[in-house]
Amino acid sequence: MVDSEMNRRAMIGSSLSVVAAMSMPFPAHARPAGSTVVAPTRYGKVRGKREDGIAKFLGVPYATPPLGELRFKAPKPPTRWSGVREAVSFPNPAFQVAGGEMGPGGNGRMPAPSEDCLYLNIWTPAADRRRRPVMFYNHGGGYMIGSGSATGQDGTHLAQLHDVVVVESNHRLGLLGYLFLGDLADGDYTANQGMLDILAALSWTRENIENFGGDPDNIMVWGESGGGAKTAAVYTMPAASRLFHKASIERAAPLRFPTRDGATARARRTLELLGLTTADIPRLHDIPASRLLEIQQSEAANGAPPWGDPGPLPGFGAFVDGTVIPRHPFADGAPPFSADKPLMCGTCRDETVFFSLFGPPDIFSIDEAGLRSRLSGTYQGAELDEVIRTFHASRPGATPAQLYFAITTSPIWRDAIKIAEAKRAQHAAPVFMYQLAYPSPTLVPGTDFPIGSPHASDINLKFANTDKNLDYILNKDQSPERLATARHMSELWAGFAHTGRPTAAGVPRWPAYTLTDRATMWLDARCRIVNDPDRSERLFWESQA
Repeated sequence: MVDSEMNRRAMIGSSLSVVAAMSMPFPAHARPAGSTVVAPTRYGKVRGKREDGIAKFLGVPYATPPLGELRFKAPKPPTRWSGVREAVSFPNPAFQVAGGEMGPGGNGRMPAPSEDCLYLNIWTPAADRRRRPVMFYNHGGGYMIGSGSATGQDGTHLAQLHDVVVVESNHRLGLLGYLFLGDLADGDYTANQGMLDILAALSWTRENIENFGGDPDNIMVWGESGGGAKTAAVYTMPAASRLFHKASIERAAPLRFPTRDGATARARRTLELLGLTTADIPRLHDIPASRLLEIQQSEAANGAPPWGDPGPLPGFGAFVDGTVIPRHPFADGAPPFSADKPLMCGTCRDETVFFSLFGPPDIFSIDEAGLRSRLSGTYQGAELDEVIRTFHASRPGATPAQLYFAITTSPIWRDAIKIAEAKRAQHAAPVFMYQLAYPSPTLVPGTDFPIGSPHASDINLKFANTDKNLDYILNKDQSPERLATARHMSELWAGFAHTGRPTAAGVPRWPAYTLTDRATMWLDARCRIVNDPDRSERLFWESQA
């Protein structure tokens, strides 16, 4: 036991020294003042900056601004330019509610949201045509908010530590990205214009990334939460199949998207709220974006979901239109045209804790009666009894609050399992399953409840950005154990980008998922393989299907 503890401390100390090095300033010769670097693209040359030992190209246009008559249309290629275009500042995020890092009152990392948003950022060790793996990240935010410039997903450390090129795009969100007019009006109104933006950014990357030190024949698409749903959509888009080679769907993704009929119903509802008829659709090009955002927000306040199991009136997000996205992502099996692409899939262990962090803290001290009351909106009668009994047996000693978060997190894990099962059934490329299980001891404010591993706690870890956003509750923990978890996670993800198999020093070999073993990587300061985690819970849900 003593030897084991000494080994654990040595492992954590080694991890700490590597991760801590990320936040140390690079020597002066590695980042000379005013150093810039120029790279050609198909549309003209761009000038980036050398900073922190890597090259950064920020705000590179990949499509024409979708303004005026281009609203709700497919993105068009950018206009060619002469001379050298500056690419040294973060671009406008997509139009959305301003806050956090963007716009007035933000911390100044990026400008205010705008419809003029079709730009991408590149972090690369060097623009030297060395053909490094490319990690093309889709930001989260439920199709409603977010940016490819957010601090927690900054690509600097991944490029520094793991010799990869990181690409992140801004793309249309919400109503401006997913209002579908194609069945209500003549003209070239497209479906899923926000996903077509991502497709355009991915196509730009395939065409140009070699000039930025990336390998166009080794592109990984990945994303978390809404970005996981976008990644699942990319995996399900036939036009994307030639543009990427592997994928990682993080926090699972919906097995089904809304339908074309549902998207059309949402468009009719939008016109109604604007006081318009289908004959007035051309006027949509002239309505201020701020007014459209008001409509979007009012519907969100009324419970319109951004994605998920589709109801009769879905929110704004990717949907099955029959052409851009011809099928549901995984409900009817994995897409055949992505069969040869290795896949990673997983969740955080305590996903739903996140969604209670910013509300009244009473949920974190509920008793058995409170547990039953809070679950009764989803489960009733004998089913509720059996759900609670199953999780009590699976997690002896858990408090009612812990059981509540385990039960509400379990549907997300079930969807991850179904994605892995569908991928495995193709008997083509492997799928690798994980759970982020690092138990952060940071307490929920006003309680004695530790946050554990909630939704979004993986972002800074997988990007090796433990030195960023330290005032945010998910990132306050600076323990050696959390830094070690970040080293493992970022190296595993970069290893997957390099070879199609996630590998890292000091981490057990990660087997592909099979229905025999259901091997799952347990991500922690000391990683391990767990076969069929929470098996009794999985079997219970299968019996209810």
